[in-house]
Amino acid sequence: MGKIFYIMGKSATGKDTIYEELLEHGGLELQPFIMYTTRPIRANETDGVQYHFTDVEGLRRMQSEGRVIELRSYNTVHGIWHYFTADGGSVDLSNKSYLALGTPESYQKVRAYYGEERVLPIYIEVADAERLERSIKREKKQENPNFSEVCRRYLADEEDFSEEKIAQAGISRRFSNDGPREECMETVAAYIRKMLA
Repeated sequence: MGKIFYIMGKSATGKDTIYEELLEHGGLELQPFIMYTTRPIRANETDGVQYHFTDVEGLRRMQSEGRVIELRSYNTVHGIWHYFTADGGSVDLSNKSYLALGTPESYQKVRAYYGEERVLPIYIEVADAERLERSIKREKKQENPNFSEVCRRYLADEEDFSEEKIAQAGISRRFSNDGPREECMETVAAYIRKMLA
C-alpha cells in the first residue's frame, strides 16, 4: 500500500529543497503530489513542478466539478492568492507513494480524504531568526523584491503553524533543519524508508 508523505514547515525552513531532493533520492521512488495555486509563478519555478499554476476561473471550475479537497486563501499585498489540493485522478496509492507539501490544515484534509494510515506528516523546523534571514536573502534574488510580502508570509506562518494547530493535526515528530541540510534530508529519508518497509 502506497503512502503520501506530507512535508510541512514555515517559510524558509528549506522544505521545498528537501522535497526536491527526496524526489530525486535513489531508492525512495516517490512521486510528486502537486498542489495548485492562483498566485503568480516565481523566478525559477515551473508549472506542474512546484505547483499547478491556475487562475480563479480554473479554481471555480474544479470546485464545480467537486474535485477540490482543500482550499486556503491568503490576502496578500497583491490581492487574494488561493492554494488548494484537487483530485485530478492521477494518485494511485495501490502502486505508488507520493511526496506532498502543505500546512497542518491542508494535511488534515488530505489525510481525511485519503485515510489516516496513508498520509504521514513530516514537519521541518528552523529557528525563527534563521528563517527570517533566509527569507530576506531569497527575496533579494527576485527580479522585483517585495519585502512586504516577506513580512506577511512570516506573520501568516505564526498562525498557520501555531503550536495549537500542530497539536490539532496530530504532528508529534519534528525534523530540525538548523544544521547542514543534508543531515535533515537524510534523517527524513531514513524515516520514509522505515515507513515504507
